[in-house]
Amino acid sequence: MKLALSGIQGIPLGKHNVKDPRLDQAHELVEADKKTYAQVDAIGDDAVGDADAILTTRDGLPDLILKDLEFVETRLERDPPEAERAVLLKIKSALEGERAVFAAGFSAEDLQVVAAHSFCTNKPIVVATPEELAEPDALMVRAFRESGRICFLTVGGKENRAWPIRKGLTAWEAAGSIHTDLQKGFIRAEIIGFDDFIQAGGETEAKRAGKLRLETKTYVVQDYDLAHFRFNK
Repeated sequence: MKLALSGIQGIPLGKHNVKDPRLDQAHELVEADKKTYAQVDAIGDDAVGDADAILTTRDGLPDLILKDLEFVETRLERDPPEAERAVLLKIKSALEGERAVFAAGFSAEDLQVVAAHSFCTNKPIVVATPEELAEPDALMVRAFRESGRICFLTVGGKENRAWPIRKGLTAWEAAGSIHTDLQKGFIRAEIIGFDDFIQAGGETEAKRAGKLRLETKTYVVQDYDLAHFRFNK
């Protein structure tokens, strides 16, 4: 996931671990050679169009809105088709009210009309507080979550690992984030909910307590599910 830093000082560009404490809890309960966090790639505000989400300060949000507003006004001056003009006028009204495009409640049909335009604010925007800027690890966890991402876990052996996926993906799609072979030969997913895992005191204990579920490829993965994918080789 690419996270654009707009008006953020003190957080270096590049790869950052998303140090969700739930992976730390899992690592204490299940022995493995190492633990691997999900990661985000922090990029500069000059690459906002290539980002999946934007991390900014409260002062920086009006700057992003102003960029979009200037684009809309320029586009309207060029006499766009009537359907596009109608949507641009709606967007202009929202921006003038200091509402980001992403959060203004536009329909999928409206956004499709202007899909060719890359609005800065038509993506998740996380506004960092001064306190959070002093705690970048916690800030990265929140930015990851508010961008519409979750993780599922695989545990034991060589690695306890948090695998990042978009919220709403199925078990079949999640399996593909590990390896395409798991997706192609998918049989079922063995799932333990994170709360059940913690309350039982570990993976083996959760299985003994009957908390392991067998799910089909259409199962929607929940945040921090423990997952093991069975597949035909």
